[in-house]
Amino acid sequence: MSPDTQVRRIRFRRAVTLMLMTLVIPGSAQLVAGRREVGRIAMRVWMGTIATVLFVGFLGLVSQSFALWFFTNTFILGLLRFALIGLALAWAYLFVNAWTLGDPLALQRQQRLAMAGINGLLCFSVAGALLFASHVVGVERGFLVSMFGGHTVTDAHDGRYNILLLGGDSGADRWGLRPDSINIASIDEDTGKTVLFGLPRNMLNFPFAKGSVMAKQFPNGYRCNSACFKDGHQVGLRELNSLVTYANGHRSLFKGYDDPGVEATKEAVEGITGLKINYYGMVNLAGFRDLVDAVGGVRLHVRQAIPIGGIGAPISGYVKAGYRKLNGFQTLWFARSRVAADDYSRMARQKCVMAAMLQQISPQKVVLNFAKIAHASEATFRTDLPRSEVDKFVALALKARGKPVRTVSFVPPQIATSNPDIAKIHTMVKNAIAASEKTGKHKHAKKGSTPSTTVVGGSLGDMQSGYSANDSADLSSSC
Repeated sequence: MSPDTQVRRIRFRRAVTLMLMTLVIPGSAQLVAGRREVGRIAMRVWMGTIATVLFVGFLGLVSQSFALWFFTNTFILGLLRFALIGLALAWAYLFVNAWTLGDPLALQRQQRLAMAGINGLLCFSVAGALLFASHVVGVERGFLVSMFGGHTVTDAHDGRYNILLLGGDSGADRWGLRPDSINIASIDEDTGKTVLFGLPRNMLNFPFAKGSVMAKQFPNGYRCNSACFKDGHQVGLRELNSLVTYANGHRSLFKGYDDPGVEATKEAVEGITGLKINYYGMVNLAGFRDLVDAVGGVRLHVRQAIPIGGIGAPISGYVKAGYRKLNGFQTLWFARSRVAADDYSRMARQKCVMAAMLQQISPQKVVLNFAKIAHASEATFRTDLPRSEVDKFVALALKARGKPVRTVSFVPPQIATSNPDIAKIHTMVKNAIAASEKTGKHKHAKKGSTPSTTVVGGSLGDMQSGYSANDSADLSSSC
């Protein structure tokens, strides 16, 4: 080997070493072979970054509440995004500078090409990873800003947060149509134990919360009087889900409220159940399937083939029976199909979908699919939950995951929806919450403890005896 060849090999190894040093410890190449002040600044930034990551990671490990606060704080996320962009640009500069320190012109042509390839690979992989992380952080921040715009923070009522959950069959850009699904998730603020109360959309003759806007308009309750008839013929019913239409037609009554329809529905739900609502969440069912697809589908026990279509349109297919993983389109029809089913069996299926999503959407799945979930949620979900409360409710969701969900629905045979016994409903609410809060082994309630062998409309049970998923101490076992 000639002396010249040996020198060029040494130079090539030196050049590669400088770039690898930059990969492992940014600034080290400049410290030993270039501008020392640049190297010192880069190494201080790098060491500071490592120390910060370790410190934040340690706090996150010892305090889940800190981790949730940190990753849901929009100010911190904004700083983190720009910090990642800055690190990406600075690291890329250090790689290029380390390449020039390797004196590429003194190398052989093949060595120069190899050096250019190595440098390009390191620049694009490291800087690209940091820029992608910055993009993810930006998506998360944008999601939090656009999704959680509530301004009023409310405390737990008797140790529980009561969330009104509405499912509206609206179009992609239309909110506020009559809700298809009305539920309350009552969550224990300490344990996360949840009771899911279901209200039928066709409930009649109910009161409103005392002192509310609707109570002043209907002091004797939302009853079908002469307003439901014209020329001796019935022209409409004052059903629970018609409140949205009423409120949107009387917006002047709801000054100061962002969504009159939601407010009117909330006041009715509070009057019917006796529970005080903290916040609401509205799901646009037309976009729900995108959300399910974003999390990779949902596993459900389809006990009976569920028609796709029907009710004014031809049946185009079926969601086949069996233990199956359904995509968004199939899950949507499993939850909404009314062919050969009554409203109460559909309520039961909708609760099964809620339970499945609660149990199956893991934090890891959310992180891996966050961009898709955020995009789908912005078009699918609305809420008045303030951003400052997001970390608290994420923690509650994590507590609730894995615990049995007790479910109670105010439907036949317990409750006559045309003339509901409000006192009985209040008692049912109190009893369900008391049973949920009991310590020790979770036992099934008497109702629904023995699964029915009858399946109607894809749900265990029938309207005469009741559907298991509408009244159970463990919703998952009834699905």
